[in-house]
Amino acid sequence: MSSSVSARLVRLLNMVPYLKANPRITYAEAAADLGVTRKQLQQDLDQLWMCGLPGYGPGDLIDFEFSGDTINVTFSAGMDEPLRLTSPEATGLLMALRALADVPGVVDPEAARSAIAKIESAAGAVHPTGAVAAEPERAPAESEAAAAVREAVRSGHAVRLEYYSASRDTLSERIVDPIRVVLVGDHSYLEAWSREAEGVRLFRFDRIVDASVLDEASAPPEPALQGSTDTSLFDSDPALPAATLRISPEAAWTLEYYPMRVLRELPDGHFEAAMTYASDEWMARLVLGFGAEVTVVEPAELAERVRRAAHAALGAYAEAG
Repeated sequence: MSSSVSARLVRLLNMVPYLKANPRITYAEAAADLGVTRKQLQQDLDQLWMCGLPGYGPGDLIDFEFSGDTINVTFSAGMDEPLRLTSPEATGLLMALRALADVPGVVDPEAARSAIAKIESAAGAVHPTGAVAAEPERAPAESEAAAAVREAVRSGHAVRLEYYSASRDTLSERIVDPIRVVLVGDHSYLEAWSREAEGVRLFRFDRIVDASVLDEASAPPEPALQGSTDTSLFDSDPALPAATLRISPEAAWTLEYYPMRVLRELPDGHFEAAMTYASDEWMARLVLGFGAEVTVVEPAELAERVRRAAHAALGAYAEAG
């Protein structure tokens, strides 16, 4: 979890007790006390408005009254009292944290292990049955590159990245100014100002081959720091070609691994999915690697390229045999 995400989580947890203790406080006063801009305060309130107790209906969610320029908590959902986890709740939380810690790049392993240790200590490491929990296995160590990126974010330093671009099948080196670590889907990304592209870019942790923290301070432009994370980068780029693929049930895992959009599920269990790509050569190699489990429906030019490459490969095998 990035330092910015951690700071916001702590602020959100403290915000309801703070507002309860300061009824009808103004936006300006609350923003100043909490050390945030009015825009960020409004975003935090919008987030809290969607939080609450199981049921998540009227009377379950945190509620506010906004009168003029003041804020007043009308229902706290218990967030103004110390949190007390039941044994089943603590066990469920521990299981979720251990699962996250086992996925490289999703969270900071050290932070996850620290949270696990604290919960186990508070709960006495007891299962709902009353049995003492077994000593958990240590989560796999984070890669040196990922650890360096997190250190650069924490210390506010620029970082030199060696990055693998899956869509272009190339390695590139660039210097970036880190902004924050964000979680999108099941992957952690470094959001940073790319000096080469002169814009904000997202770099997926498991595609950062190497990272070196530089002596110079990170200095992204102020608008980049204040702006919210732009996840439109994950949408299809209309400037890139798109392929329609027919995917067998055995290869359905590719729908989660690659940036695809499912168009429809066919009666025989196959899927049709759309995928954008930057290089015909790279896309043809990708499809060939799946054999008969993934085929190109369109464009026809790509399908013909795959067909020719497959015939050439079969011919080479025949000659070798």
